[in-house]
Amino acid sequence: MQLYNKLSAIERAALIDEAGKDRITISFYQYYKIENPQLFRDKLFLEWNALDVLGRIYVSYEGINAQLSVPSENFYALKDQLDSISFLKDIRLNVAVEHDNKSFLKLKVKVRDKIVADGLNDETFDVTNKGVHLNAKEFNEMLANSNTVCVDMRNHYESEIGHFEGAITPDVDTFRDSLDIIEEDLKDNKEDKNLLMYCTGGIRCEKASAYYKHKGFKNVFQLEGGIIEYTRQVKSEGIENKFIGKNFVFDHRRAEKITDDVVSNCHQCGKACDTHTNCANEACHLLFIQCDECSEKMENTCSTDCQEIIQLSFEEQKELRKGKGNSNKIFKKGRSEVLKFKK
Repeated sequence: MQLYNKLSAIERAALIDEAGKDRITISFYQYYKIENPQLFRDKLFLEWNALDVLGRIYVSYEGINAQLSVPSENFYALKDQLDSISFLKDIRLNVAVEHDNKSFLKLKVKVRDKIVADGLNDETFDVTNKGVHLNAKEFNEMLANSNTVCVDMRNHYESEIGHFEGAITPDVDTFRDSLDIIEEDLKDNKEDKNLLMYCTGGIRCEKASAYYKHKGFKNVFQLEGGIIEYTRQVKSEGIENKFIGKNFVFDHRRAEKITDDVVSNCHQCGKACDTHTNCANEACHLLFIQCDECSEKMENTCSTDCQEIIQLSFEEQKELRKGKGNSNKIFKKGRSEVLKFKK
């Protein structure tokens, strides 16, 4: 019984090309008390592997957070499978704005302590006492209210390529970092201002809204379904779009274009650009914004040091990486002294 992915990304990509079938990229989440996350995880892997589902899925005692792709022809079979699970029946599926058959190249279903790394002790507050959910039209109306403070609950590398007009975009590396910063910055307006939040698909706001209500904020609102669902409603219902730029996504696409506006710049030369890349030096792998000209000149690396390293043989590069585990201490997201034009 196969319970784990056995193919490499290269092998999977070749199979996708050979199949020649369109795939749909979707995401969803649900907070729910799961008694046995490992058993649930194994069940999902077996059923989804049979449907040729690929993606990154986190399961914990508090619920599920899923980002995946599925062949278009298997979409309704996946929907039926989800509906057969009581707490996932009729779950909202956030369908990607832009599709890429290779958005995911492996099926990874992992058991985690939490489905979002928020660093919070859920026993200290009522996580079900969430803020008011708003659809796209209601969000726009609240955004236009002069008594509203709109906050982007994503990280700096996400908001720098796209955000809502007039939103506060905290310069943070993690979701957990933003919670205390926002509370401190808005501490004098807990009762008289509308706190309006948004994120990619809604999951971070689910926990943040309950946390801020616990902290004394009286008027807490959140964008239902996040930027992904907002964009769908804007297009299907002809609603005015208040989001500018790209929506960062955590798969091989890296971003979805919402508007043609370019609100960021190449971190190496300063030219208007909103294309993220990872440094080609595997011992660095820095996520940063790089234009086509710099990509060609620097061979997809973030610095001359990294450019020199990638000229070495595979074995020499491997030797240099010894003792440097793949951790967040190495794989920084857009933070480096070599990026001269990082705002």
